[in-house]
Amino acid sequence: MNLASAVSSSPAAGLSRIVIVDPPVGPSATTAGRSRELCTELEAGNIVLMPSSPILIPGEDRDLLFGRRQARSPYHKNIAYRPTEDRITGASGSSEAESEQARRILRDYSRRVTEFLSNLLSPYATKWKLDYASYRPIEEKARPARLHARNDLLHFDSFPTRPTNGARILRFFTNINPVESRVWVTSQTFEAFGPRFAQTTGLANSSGREALTRRMRSFARILGIPVLSRPPYDELMHRCHNLMKEDTDFQETAPKQRWEFAPNSSWIVFTDCVSHAVLSGQYALEQTFLIPQDVLAEAKRSPLAILEKIAGRRLTI
Repeated sequence: MNLASAVSSSPAAGLSRIVIVDPPVGPSATTAGRSRELCTELEAGNIVLMPSSPILIPGEDRDLLFGRRQARSPYHKNIAYRPTEDRITGASGSSEAESEQARRILRDYSRRVTEFLSNLLSPYATKWKLDYASYRPIEEKARPARLHARNDLLHFDSFPTRPTNGARILRFFTNINPVESRVWVTSQTFEAFGPRFAQTTGLANSSGREALTRRMRSFARILGIPVLSRPPYDELMHRCHNLMKEDTDFQETAPKQRWEFAPNSSWIVFTDCVSHAVLSGQYALEQTFLIPQDVLAEAKRSPLAILEKIAGRRLTI
């Protein structure tokens, strides 16, 4: 499949824009109307930028993070904090004390981001699921990685081991590098790109195959046979993620915008609908939230709604 042919002929179609928010540091009151406006902007594929991050990281904590080493496994490109388990993975600490320090810092970051967004994006806070926080210590430029794990190639986010079943992937980033910007490029949003991807992959003609698959899974459950599978939605999004990275033609010809996120800035983006790549940058923190369909401001613009409309059937389980 050639994804380059899926890109709209209009270079401006479906591109993101920056929405600047400059909240005071610490608790602040955001009106319900403004919160709803920001949710709508994010769901449309725009990026909410805070030039001065509301999440301040103490200098001593930054120094500790800058000195952290990472596990050598190719499967670990980040040091992850799992809030529901209160533990970190992906780090190769030289001592138990160092691991505890990293866990404390990421736990505090996760808590403070959650508190901040509970106000700024209040419509989501009632039902969101708190996913992983992460620390990204490695320089992205020329970072060695497997093709599908490369951050410097345009893609929509999809979790291969943590299916969302239609929930949207919202991410809050903070560049803690004291001197270097974190450089992104973005291309078309899923609203512009997704229908062409779905048509190219024959989604509208696959209902019979999907129905058979669902019946087989149901039969296996009745018999008590373990069924290890992702919902159709997650299968499609992961396929899209991989195809985008595999297609050199698409990566070279897709319309692009370049963004530089300065030191000590934070930004928020639905990474399942903004095609993005990270060209350079080192030392960033991130917290992920999964946002269910029923709290979205405009659910019809979600990747799930777009794909289900084309498929003419449910893609969740």
